[in-house]
Amino acid sequence: MNNLWKVGDLARLTGLTVRTLRFYDQIGLFSPSGQTGSGHRLYDETDLSRLHQILTLKELGLSLEEIKETLSAKQISPLEMVTLQKERIKEQIAREQKLLEQLEHASKLLIGKRGLTVDDFTSLLQAMKMEFEKPVLERRISWEQRLDKLGNMLELGKDEL
Repeated sequence: MNNLWKVGDLARLTGLTVRTLRFYDQIGLFSPSGQTGSGHRLYDETDLSRLHQILTLKELGLSLEEIKETLSAKQISPLEMVTLQKERIKEQIAREQKLLEQLEHASKLLIGKRGLTVDDFTSLLQAMKMEFEKPVLERRISWEQRLDKLGNMLELGKDEL
């Protein structure tokens, strides 16, 4: 069965705005596979897969232009996208677990009417800082490496022309 969605239906289905979907179409990032006789955009399952890739790359910190270049070079498969998301979520869970452990420790000390030591505060603050900084740094390094690889492949392709 081949499902088709108009832009408003796709917006409701994905949680994106119609304006965002139209903008993506306007810049050539995400265009519908078809149109109705009256000119309404129609999206299919293949379009949903591309939208998933776009949103994954966006979530990983790439600009819309970088996403467009990455997808047009076809260097990242849908499976790689899902794998990247899984890895990111596992890392996020590990950071959250460490922060939760630090908060549990602080809570036990405070319930027992004992104060927090400088080491307790330091550990808690470090866990909180890692929660906010590590994902950004890791994404930047990972995507710089991927984009360097992509750039090298594109350069090799130019040399063959």
